[in-house]
Amino acid sequence: MDIIGVGTLLLLVISSIFMYLTWNQMYRKCNLPPGPTPLPLIGNLLHIKFGEMAGSLMKLWDQYGPVYTLYFGMRPVVFICGYQAVKEALVDHAEEFALRGRVPTLDKFTQGYGLPTDPTRLVMDAVSSVFCSIIFGDQFEYKDKKFSKIFSFGEETLQLMSTPWAQLEDTLPELMKYIPGPHKKIIDVSEEMVECIQKRVEINQASLEPTCPRDYIDCFLIKMEEEKHNPNTEFTMRNLLLSVHNLLLGATDTVGTTLRHALLILMTYPEVQAKLQKEIDHVIGRNRLPLMSDRSQMPYTEAVINEVQRFADIIPMNVTHSVKKDTQFRGYTIPKGTDVYPLLCTVHRDPTQFSTPYKFNPNHFLDENGELKKNDAMMAFSAGKRRCPGEGLALIELFLFLTIILQNFTLTSEKKFTDDDIAPKLTGFANHPISFKLSFIAR
Repeated sequence: MDIIGVGTLLLLVISSIFMYLTWNQMYRKCNLPPGPTPLPLIGNLLHIKFGEMAGSLMKLWDQYGPVYTLYFGMRPVVFICGYQAVKEALVDHAEEFALRGRVPTLDKFTQGYGLPTDPTRLVMDAVSSVFCSIIFGDQFEYKDKKFSKIFSFGEETLQLMSTPWAQLEDTLPELMKYIPGPHKKIIDVSEEMVECIQKRVEINQASLEPTCPRDYIDCFLIKMEEEKHNPNTEFTMRNLLLSVHNLLLGATDTVGTTLRHALLILMTYPEVQAKLQKEIDHVIGRNRLPLMSDRSQMPYTEAVINEVQRFADIIPMNVTHSVKKDTQFRGYTIPKGTDVYPLLCTVHRDPTQFSTPYKFNPNHFLDENGELKKNDAMMAFSAGKRRCPGEGLALIELFLFLTIILQNFTLTSEKKFTDDDIAPKLTGFANHPISFKLSFIAR
């Protein structure tokens, strides 16, 4: 090796040692919660098994306790685990943890704004149609191409966000800017979805009656007009388009996916299905549709819905939060602007709150008299100031869809499903059940 080669190698070694020592010293000066030692540039990338991100984070909970830090590249991210710690952050310190955190996979686009059948399409279309009536003012026919197009874009976006590529982007966003892969498609798909939404907004604009709003879009447009001279207003056209985009993305897939989990679980546990049908027959009967007022008389149905949400863990990692100021939490300092993940999967699997955390068990939400028992550790909609705004509508939909289906049909399948089949896989941003087919047998 010539002198130049030796010199270059020596410079590289010295630079690497200097970088590591500087990084290590800087890392250890912080009073952040404990965690595995990060490496320069890639942080704790090697501590996460991609494609099994939520599962990896739960293992780190066992190792480091309820509050720990991982480095996503050079950026520290705090993870909060278990019911007590998550409640303390999101409820007791709601103000400090109120900011929305970064989601690089989506932020790069929003920029801060009797028949055997697979039930997936049926369920998703039905749920989506309800949201359309609220956002767009009317329901679409299921074969309507505009309807199908909007929601196919939404489904594709969430599928892309759950891939290992997207998880890498959330961990190392600066590096992944330059690496090709399916994560690059999220912007294109989202833009196409927003184009469809914009066409609908233009229809609303042309027929808007300010004194008689028909839907969410009308209400937003009216507010835009009222604040058109306010330079700091949040009511802008881009915000309208992206708020509808986010509502459709967050609401329709989560409710539809919860229902699909419920159908799979009820086929796996026919005794639970039979008990639900007995309560439905007793309270509602077969000759009328369910009413929301029936819920108070149906504790078992409510308990099953709660347990499906807990067990299925649709959004296991929660949506990222961020602290708005330097925050003292459990003896550690979380600097202003630090992203925080209050891990819902650790709350829903907390053995101090649920007697059989890894098994489906409606008794988690029933007292000794068979009455509904509230459990604050059921956080499917998160908690605190960033609790899901669609919670009320989602619960209405889950109750009505489930009771109407079981009022009229018994769910069966030629395949016998196991506990492993129904167990949430905790692989990505959203938990989807396995693909399955079922028969709706008229009662």
